[in-house]
Amino acid sequence: MEATVRKNFVFERTIAEHLEELAKDTKQSMTALVQELIEERHKQLRVKRRVKAFHKISGSANGLLTDFSIQSVKAQMDV
Repeated sequence: MEATVRKNFVFERTIAEHLEELAKDTKQSMTALVQELIEERHKQLRVKRRVKAFHKISGSANGLLTDFSIQSVKAQMDV
């Protein structure tokens, strides 16, 4: 089991009311709700970072071992 860490947050009154309402509606604790929302947002962030990294390296291997790309080879084969 992972160690837990205590964090204190200060919310605007309306946000705190929304959190309480969501907790009651979903029958989850406010802690569980906050954890779930943070995990969802963090997952989105990880995907965004991976896509950015992919686009950064995309195309960097073209012609790495040869003077031509696989696209040019395919184009010649279709002729």
